[in-house]
Amino acid sequence: MVRNAVAAVRRLLADESGSALIESALVIPAVLVIAFGVVMAGRVAHTQIGVQAVAREAGRTLAAAPSASQGLADARSRALAVAGGHGLSADRLGVALDAGDFERGGTVRAQVSYRVGLGDLPLLGQIEVTVSSSHQERVELYRSRTAAVP
Repeated sequence: MVRNAVAAVRRLLADESGSALIESALVIPAVLVIAFGVVMAGRVAHTQIGVQAVAREAGRTLAAAPSASQGLADARSRALAVAGGHGLSADRLGVALDAGDFERGGTVRAQVSYRVGLGDLPLLGQIEVTVSSSHQERVELYRSRTAAVP
């Protein structure tokens, strides 16, 4: 009787018919979490690059303008154009421009933020990550303020 029980236990321990299913059930969730994490990190990194470019171009455009009012309008339109070039949606983009005193040697600032939606990735629900960047640009000391006439 004891021999039959020992033989039955040995047969059960040697049987590997369900091991692949159990290994898959343990590994697949971990692989999916890693894959979704990589996709999420890629989206955030791509957006960060775009937001930095938008802030830099808006600041440069504002600093090179002949007047503060024209500079603010040109910088905002340039920011939207650069954002579109990087595939960023205008309704998720926030642009704050500060011309300061707008005098030669002064500093202008551009602050840009963008909400990255991650709700289409499984297991993340309605998560949004906000990416922001700022840029300061010096107004040239010796730059002419007159508009060039063709």
